[in-house]
Amino acid sequence: MSGGEPERPEEGELREGAFRFASKLERRILRRLGAAVGDHALIAEGDHLLVAVSGGKDSLSLLSLLRVLARRAPVSFRLTAATIHPGGEGAAALVRHYESLGVAHHIEQIPMEEILAAKLSPGSIPCALCSRIRRGALYTLAVKLGCTKIVLGHHLDDLVETLLMNLFFSGQLRAMAPILRSDDGRNLVIRPLCYVPEAWLAEYAREQGLPVQGCATAGCGTPDSTRQRMKALISELARDFPNLRWQALRALGHVQVEHLLDRELVARLAGRVVG
Repeated sequence: MSGGEPERPEEGELREGAFRFASKLERRILRRLGAAVGDHALIAEGDHLLVAVSGGKDSLSLLSLLRVLARRAPVSFRLTAATIHPGGEGAAALVRHYESLGVAHHIEQIPMEEILAAKLSPGSIPCALCSRIRRGALYTLAVKLGCTKIVLGHHLDDLVETLLMNLFFSGQLRAMAPILRSDDGRNLVIRPLCYVPEAWLAEYAREQGLPVQGCATAGCGTPDSTRQRMKALISELARDFPNLRWQALRALGHVQVEHLLDRELVARLAGRVVG
């Protein structure tokens, strides 16, 4: 897997052929993004991609990077930005951003606070339920707009955090797939930033002056959430082991099934090889 090698210092011009990147950082990220797209066949000729944009640094960076990719990719595809939002000035700011880019967009307003209040007990962390509600709205919107794939902004850190969360708290070896069929069977979901570390996206958002805004849902990202604890653990380990994220990415693409305890999986793979 090409995404698992440590990044090396870059030299030379920002121009490739007739195309010029905005910065060395943009070129570095797009090389990672392009590697993920190529490795996992994420984008095909004629795709209409519904890009999920929350207003955070990751999804805003994703939209900008896909616009650049569309200008230099060997296949033709089009973008529609989609935001699931409870409304207010945050939604209006995103509309202004989309219009400044000339990107087709759709804002789906839902009463998130009312839904969460009805379904969660007081003091509960809303992130998991909020994510499911937004995802369901995206699935429906993608079908309505005739989009071929939904693009999510999950990055390398998200994959590693999810792997650890499932390992420690769910008893599963499971991360996030770069491409998968949605639970309802109606959509394909892709994650082209799966080879890109979060720090690069944060730097890119600052460099490009993207209008980053926090989640509009109360209680989102609280320090005591499980994901935030995994994020802190990874950051602490990475101070002593700088290549930790790259090694985790490499591990996700080099599973040694014979050294695990999943008898059903081993038997299934053995039967496939024999057959």
